[in-house]
Amino acid sequence: MTNMNNIDFLEFVSTRQSVRGYDTDRKVEREKIDRIIEVARMAPSACNAQPWHIIVVDDPEIKNKVADATSARALGMNHFTKQAPVHLVLVEEKVNLSSGIGGWVKQKDYAQMDLGIIAAHIVLAAHAEGLGSCILGWFNESSMREILSIPDSKRVWLDITIGYSNQPLRQKKRKQISEVASYNKYKNS
Repeated sequence: MTNMNNIDFLEFVSTRQSVRGYDTDRKVEREKIDRIIEVARMAPSACNAQPWHIIVVDDPEIKNKVADATSARALGMNHFTKQAPVHLVLVEEKVNLSSGIGGWVKQKDYAQMDLGIIAAHIVLAAHAEGLGSCILGWFNESSMREILSIPDSKRVWLDITIGYSNQPLRQKKRKQISEVASYNKYKNS
């Protein structure tokens, strides 16, 4: 187990960015994808429901079809996705009884929260492997289902592109801590 102190982790997180430019000449090693999936598998979930299925798309022909499903010509969105050698598609699975009842009682969709948690684990694990990533929520869900043989009863929540970045590190633009956090009571600055 690594002994990281808080400064090291803050620096690590500060250098992770959404990558929209990938080195098309470098393939991602299967061992790295396997380690990323293992990190994702360890992600916490409400009542340990683990309501997810990850589809690793690395076959070039299928990957290009998935990339087409993420692009929007009219809006000029996501045209970089064909460059990424790997797509990890996150599909929502049923929650367990405890999570389902808890979500119903509290009127919260724990599965969606859990999918956000696993997505964060995936992008940080990719960064730890020296890879870039980008979380995409904009795609044609019915096309994604058809391409990847996902049943109509399942929701496709996210597509995460993975590959070696060919873009420089950008300065992060984030709100100040005082704008996003307060102690002991709600305070909006």
